[in-house]
Order: sequence, then C-alpha cells, then structure tokens
Amino acid sequence: MRSELKPEYFIREDAGEDEVFYATPRLVKHIDEPACVALTDYYARNLPADCAILDLMSSYASHLPVEPQYYQVVGLGLNKVELEENPQLTECVIHNLNINPSIPFPDRSFDACLLAVSVQYLTQPVQVLSDVARVLKPGALLAISFSNRMFPSKAVAIWRRLGDADHSRLLELYLQTAGGWTEIEFEDLSPAPGQSDPLYVVSALRDGVG
Repeated sequence: MRSELKPEYFIREDAGEDEVFYATPRLVKHIDEPACVALTDYYARNLPADCAILDLMSSYASHLPVEPQYYQVVGLGLNKVELEENPQLTECVIHNLNINPSIPFPDRSFDACLLAVSVQYLTQPVQVLSDVARVLKPGALLAISFSNRMFPSKAVAIWRRLGDADHSRLLELYLQTAGGWTEIEFEDLSPAPGQSDPLYVVSALRDGVG
C-alpha cells in the first residue's frame, strides 16, 4: 500500500526551509472561533483529565478546554515564541518533522496525540504517524483535525489537489500504511456549514501490539 503514496505527492510549491517560513511568530488561531469551539468541545469529550498529551505541530493555541487541567501537555513545533505564548503547554520542544520524522520521546510516553489543522504540511506523514504510534500507549487516542484553510505554498501537492471528503480518505491511507492503528474514524465537526470554517477529525487508537 505504501507504493500508492508516490514521492511527487509530497512536493511543495515552496521547498525552502520551514524554519525560515515560520520564523516570524503568528500569534493567531488558524480556524475561526466557531470551529475553535467545536474542536475544544471534541477534546473535552474525548480526553481524560489525567492524561499526558502530545500536541504535534503545535503553535500559539492548543484548543484544549480550560478545565480540566491535564497532567502534561507537550507542544512540539517550529516557532519558540508561539509555543512559549501558548498557556496550555507544560513543555515546549522545537523540532522539524519534515527533516526528522522521529519524535524525541521514549516509547509509550503519551496518552493522546493531537494534530490540529497542520497535517497538510507533512512531507513524510507515514513516517511521522508510525513514530506517533511508538510514543503513544496502547489504546491512546490520535486526533487529526483539518479544515479548508492552509498556507498553500507549504501544503503538499496531494493535499492541494483533493477536497475535504478525499482528505479524510487520504488520512486513513496514511494511518493504514503507517501501521499500529485501529478504530480509524471520521467525524464532521463543522459548526455552521456555509457560515464558519468547516472542521473535520480523523481519529484512531494506538493498537495494543508493540
């Protein structure tokens, strides 16, 4: 199945260094307020209070509910200022997954992983999702949310070519190819079709093997 994901699918219009593109802090949310509320509500329903969370490709906002206070929220991203200004993070890690898809944590470190409206920028998504499985505990939740907003020049070619329905199928293919995942599901969280940003989540659970 890996052969279905051809290298040319992950070419970007702007092939320059990500550290340069993201050097200027963007202290903004990347979806509108109704979509932010919908994502926060999703997290409130699905994340236990005492969990250790990996916020992958994190930035200024993690969209977590104010209550409960989670045991640990580690933000892994590219801009130091954005991460330091995110009040919900307990730890910040600067790491470029497009250069090194290995996540710098031991096996089974986290109870959940969140990847909010950024998956379109991954040039090695299968490798990243395989390593996410490694750092999650069995049964842990992975929630990949996406909308129709993006920096087009930094999004990979396959993402730019597809619509929202096919984006969900693409994410399912990523997860199946990566391995280590079960109960892959799609959910439409769009708060007000035509009046706010659409919002979708593809979720999966870390399987109990390995």
